[in-house]
Amino acid sequence: MNPVTPEEPKNYDQPVAYDAEGNPLYAHPPKTEKPVPQVVHLSRAVEPAHPVLSAKTKERHERSRRLFPHLNLSEGEYVISAVRRHPIGLIIPIGLGVLLIAMAAAILSNYSGLVDTLNLRGAAADPSVVTLPFILFMILIGLGMFVIYYVYVNNKFFLTNESVIQEIQVSLFSRLEQTVSLSNIEDASFTQNTILQYLFNYGAIRLSTEGDETTYRFTYVANPKMHIATLNNAVEAFKNGRPIDD
Repeated sequence: MNPVTPEEPKNYDQPVAYDAEGNPLYAHPPKTEKPVPQVVHLSRAVEPAHPVLSAKTKERHERSRRLFPHLNLSEGEYVISAVRRHPIGLIIPIGLGVLLIAMAAAILSNYSGLVDTLNLRGAAADPSVVTLPFILFMILIGLGMFVIYYVYVNNKFFLTNESVIQEIQVSLFSRLEQTVSLSNIEDASFTQNTILQYLFNYGAIRLSTEGDETTYRFTYVANPKMHIATLNNAVEAFKNGRPIDD
């Protein structure tokens, strides 16, 4: 039995034959060097030219700066709509606070009769002893109502001709601002899930962005359908290079 010798690797770089004109023929295409990718360097002007703004755009920009001085608006940027929360979201917390204060005031003003009814004795029967705790209780309830109102009304949503700005008041001393360019908005929609929302025409609006898939929500929006229609029209006009109307 003859031993089997391993075949030597073929050298495909050597021609196996020649054609009639003397050009080499290969059993396998010869190796070629990979093309070097071309890099294009774009130059940027040291002082870019300022965009030409119409008189109407300048007027809208100045008016927005006067009405919303806390917003960081770029040159030529103006506010199309300012979305605020529906007051219905304050009914339950404010109503509950008013009810507690009214009950405390009623108890304090009729404390003498309550002492006789409950047959209280000792320090509990002295109105001057319980007056201060009741007053402090009402002050705390009032401060809580103020904090709830302040946080609620300072959550705002602004649509400009360039971006969406959401101001989030987390607490009395905690504030957050989010800005999304209209070019990055992929989807904008609103939801109304309860009968109460339909009756009083309020709901939540939702924005999703491209790339990072971030979702932004703003609740208790009055007339959310109108605001979403305005937002979608602005996004479509911005992406297609058309002027954005108020």
